[in-house]
Amino acid sequence: MSSVFAGRVAVGLALGTILVAGCARFDESASSPFTTEPSIGGANAEPKPPQDSPSQAPRPTGPCIDPDPNVIGTCLDSAAGLIAVGDGALVAERRTGRILSVTPVDASTPQPPPEEVAVLPVDGSGDGGISDITLSPTFSEDGLMYAYITTGSDNRVVRLSRDGAPKEILTGIPKGATGNRGALEWATPNQLLVLTGDAGNPAAAADPGSLGGKLLRLDSPSSGANTPQVVASGIGTAGDLCRDGKDGMWVTDRTAAEDRLQHLGTDGTLTVSWTWPDRPGVGGCAATTDGVAVALTEGKALAAVTADMTTFAVTTAPTLIAQDKYGKLLGATGGADGSVWVSTVNKTDGAPGEFDDRVVRIPPPQGGAGGPD
Repeated sequence: MSSVFAGRVAVGLALGTILVAGCARFDESASSPFTTEPSIGGANAEPKPPQDSPSQAPRPTGPCIDPDPNVIGTCLDSAAGLIAVGDGALVAERRTGRILSVTPVDASTPQPPPEEVAVLPVDGSGDGGISDITLSPTFSEDGLMYAYITTGSDNRVVRLSRDGAPKEILTGIPKGATGNRGALEWATPNQLLVLTGDAGNPAAAADPGSLGGKLLRLDSPSSGANTPQVVASGIGTAGDLCRDGKDGMWVTDRTAAEDRLQHLGTDGTLTVSWTWPDRPGVGGCAATTDGVAVALTEGKALAAVTADMTTFAVTTAPTLIAQDKYGKLLGATGGADGSVWVSTVNKTDGAPGEFDDRVVRIPPPQGGAGGPD
């Protein structure tokens, strides 16, 4: 573990002040009963208001200095897990196993290079590597972080401490040539949800003896043996988990027939809210005041999905935001400014440009999440 994780990121963090970890809201009027999101500014810090890019001057250009003022991090390897931390974010590079800290700066200031927080040994072949990261609900006290990674033998959940090597939390999740992506999110301060891929074997998702293709729950996870409880089966290629702003959870995954947005209710029932038969490659998600935003890899856009916030049903087609502007998107989280931040995967999945891969803030569309781009 690098000294950055022990020092710069950990100092002054306080929990539960701005956003749900991995979830965003375009409007600060939304609230959640539980959050794992720390704030660098302290418990009384106020989130910065969203800024519209047309009013911002472009940055001076140069190597790894993107002139787009909404770009937070540049020249990354293809990024996966992304989580907001105060005014910035932590982003995981899938193939390298690096976890980096990125922070926005004034538009007239050149974007500084990301700072390395930690490095995990991973197998980045195929679609493996480090898929997702989340902070301990008591991060300000224990400095712990959890990650979903691919090793030479399996996919697994590990815990990182400030001063020690990664500890095994859950091992033996099937590994394959594809379908290795997974996601993590806290349902409560003592319950960690783990979304696992089917490792390219749809039969594993229906097999009760396999940890592949499942939504799992770990109660009070600690290093050593943990017995997961199966919440739901039938997951294809795992997308993401993000809280819905209340007590439930949004779940995204990709199957051979369609991509899906599902909702996990407080009773543990997982129901399909929306499907994409054209399979645009659903990835990270971030809750909004009127639904959820979903990063699309093949669709090269952020999909703003409007839902009934009582039943969480979706009846209208999602609105596409920033389509074809930043290439293929995968990770998503909510920034302290009320926008959604996304990570790109152009180096491994698309046609990389001069500044790829990147972390980008996407401001809310005019009129809210369902408005025009």
